[in-house]
Amino acid sequence: RPPRSTLFPYTTLFRSEINLKKDVSSARSSGFENYAFTHEALPEIDLTHVKTDTRFLEKSLNIPLLISSMTGGTPEGSLINLRLAEAANETGVAMGVGSQRADLERKKSEKLSNIRDIAPNIPLYANLGAVQLNYGFTVNDCQKAVDLIRADALILHLNPLQEALQPEGQTNFYGLAKKIELVCKTIEVPVIVKEVGWGISASTARKLIELGVSAIDVAGAGGTSWSEVEKHRSDGDRNFRLAGNYRDWGIPTADAVVEAREALPGTPIVASGGMNTGIEVAKAIALGANIAGVARPFLIAANESTEAVISKIQEIRKELRITMFVVGAGTIDALASTHIQLRSS
Repeated sequence: RPPRSTLFPYTTLFRSEINLKKDVSSARSSGFENYAFTHEALPEIDLTHVKTDTRFLEKSLNIPLLISSMTGGTPEGSLINLRLAEAANETGVAMGVGSQRADLERKKSEKLSNIRDIAPNIPLYANLGAVQLNYGFTVNDCQKAVDLIRADALILHLNPLQEALQPEGQTNFYGLAKKIELVCKTIEVPVIVKEVGWGISASTARKLIELGVSAIDVAGAGGTSWSEVEKHRSDGDRNFRLAGNYRDWGIPTADAVVEAREALPGTPIVASGGMNTGIEVAKAIALGANIAGVARPFLIAANESTEAVISKIQEIRKELRITMFVVGAGTIDALASTHIQLRSS
């Protein structure tokens, strides 16, 4: 075991601790290795002039990058969120906070209420589980989550498999579409709907947009498997085996991006799920995403320090810029139009 000075103690098995200390990766790949750019030996651009700035939901970003929602509801999660916010503000990327359910249920907001003061210059996204709308949460609660951190958008996450594997899981998803539609019509900011690591199909993405959702985060398979996280939280051999059977479940992220873009040509799309490198970010944009969401690499870095998160973001940006350079794309718009193809088998 690592020394007790690390952020997450062993006295309580938090999901974030499991994510950091256990192998909870999906047995499926994200699918980006199946795609390749054509190398451009004569790019006719200057690397120093390659620009990674873009806009997403009418907000400016220095890099097409979202620090994906990861952890919330615990003191440790709050510290992680604050470190991530500092790094996001320093580098000019978007950030989604962890689930605000616990804060709203406890009616305590001091842990996240100052996150906007730490990150005044970036797009900041509130976050609640969509299924909680069937368990007492209301449109007003959604607006409270937004107001609490002065968010620019609200993420509603969908996680039916994770809920099904939890002893305390909330599994009544009946009629949820109408409630998501009401949230979209009522609250004052755009609504982003995301999965948590098993992907959103083209048909579901289309339905969500028809309900009034502003953006889709496909959050596909290939990164953290939350069934594996729940496996390590299980209280018996049967539940351990049951959760383990879903390690290869889900739609690979690259496939989900391609399908969503084909189904919804003008819809803002986030590619997340197994995103680790600037090359993968570049591939995601060429396949149709507007920005990419990264989670676990930033969680690992934030467990160390704010500076480690900044360093990781800068590493991704440098690799993205080099990739853009060697495919001859000087801007993110040019990258989005760059040809990328399936690798020959």
